[in-house]
Amino acid sequence: HPQAFKSIELIEGDGGAGSIKKITFSEAEHIKHAKHRVDHLDKEKFVYHYTWIEGDALMNVFEKVAYEMKFEASHDGGSVCKISTKFFVVGDVQLDEEKLDAGKEK
Repeated sequence: HPQAFKSIELIEGDGGAGSIKKITFSEAEHIKHAKHRVDHLDKEKFVYHYTWIEGDALMNVFEKVAYEMKFEASHDGGSVCKISTKFFVVGDVQLDEEKLDAGKEK
């Protein structure tokens, strides 16, 4: 939802691998800010990997959260986005699977 974002600012790099983006969310969102690092971008294969490295949604529970996205053509002429997520916790924090699943739905 575009209205979820107040601003997206490229603070380091040119948008490719190694770049850092600062995202500020709208007041209506429960998350206020985030920083993402672009890890891999393949425009020809429609692949985008990034890592959430800073922000209030990490809640002092996660060191970082890595995402791998791939866009593919669907049989109906549209597209399908496949997302893989890896959570890296701080210390020996135990994750609540129900909370993680609830977060995926948002």
